[in-house]
Amino acid sequence: MLRVLLTTTSFQDTPGPHQDLLASTGWEIIRARGPLDEAATLALVGDIDAYICGDDLITRRVLEKARPRLQVISKYGIGVDKIDVQACTALGIPLLFTPGVNHTTVAEHTFLLLLSLQKHLLFHTDSTRAGGWKRQTGHELYGKTIGLVGLGRIGQEVAIRARAFGMNVIGFGHHWDDAFAATHGITRAATTDALFAQADIVSLHTKLTPETRGLIGARSLALMKQGVIILNCARGEMVVTADLVTALKSGRVAGYGADVLDQEPPPADHPLLKLPNCVITPHIGSRTSESVARQATAAVTNLILALKGEQPLAQVNPEVPVRRVV
Repeated sequence: MLRVLLTTTSFQDTPGPHQDLLASTGWEIIRARGPLDEAATLALVGDIDAYICGDDLITRRVLEKARPRLQVISKYGIGVDKIDVQACTALGIPLLFTPGVNHTTVAEHTFLLLLSLQKHLLFHTDSTRAGGWKRQTGHELYGKTIGLVGLGRIGQEVAIRARAFGMNVIGFGHHWDDAFAATHGITRAATTDALFAQADIVSLHTKLTPETRGLIGARSLALMKQGVIILNCARGEMVVTADLVTALKSGRVAGYGADVLDQEPPPADHPLLKLPNCVITPHIGSRTSESVARQATAAVTNLILALKGEQPLAQVNPEVPVRRVV
């Protein structure tokens, strides 16, 4: 019987057709609660045939221990920055992923963070729950300029919603859809620096790469407008935490809304958790019943197809052939 390691918690905690689909395979499912660090991942691999992972740290050491039995990794989601893709390819392990399934819910979550900051939602709910009636003056979104770093599926969905709020939209991305931008009235910034200088709100919707790691730091923050709002539903490592904390305390950055941090889960003393002008959620931007079902069903379908030797829905390293196992 094939043994499959399953670590993504939203898959396990959210009922839906994805659970029935996985159960119907008859495979033995080994469950763990991710995201796992390298040591925890190392302890679980070696006698598994397939792996449905979330944001576990999958290093070359993990992959070398997992081989030769491990046949395929199916990523639940699209971000593979925690996985050594080059090692997967070198060791002949197909790495599958699920693009195009969570853009709606992440875009909605982006606006949850933005509206929470602009309307001081947490301050007001805390006040009324404590029996008070304290009030702070907020800001409208109408007429503000939002700068989107990345105009892929998620960035495009954010742009559509921003236009519905009457916002001006500028964007920067290496992959630019001219037709979409023209249809929705989006101005293309020549550089990220140009975007930072123009935007009232900066929202990150791009991959973590050597180029984007630390993108928001002392240099880029100095280019931004006084009182800028920064949103991050991409990756925490795109922000230099110490620099952002300084800017938040000084008021140069009026607010930071993020669904991701540079350490997940964060330590109790993480400096962004206690600041009054921060709204931090625990990486749940894509965790809706609808999105989980789409992502998880795609991840299981990928796994089934690959283990049958058939073409999966999406593969990060398509140069690595899938091999029939069942």
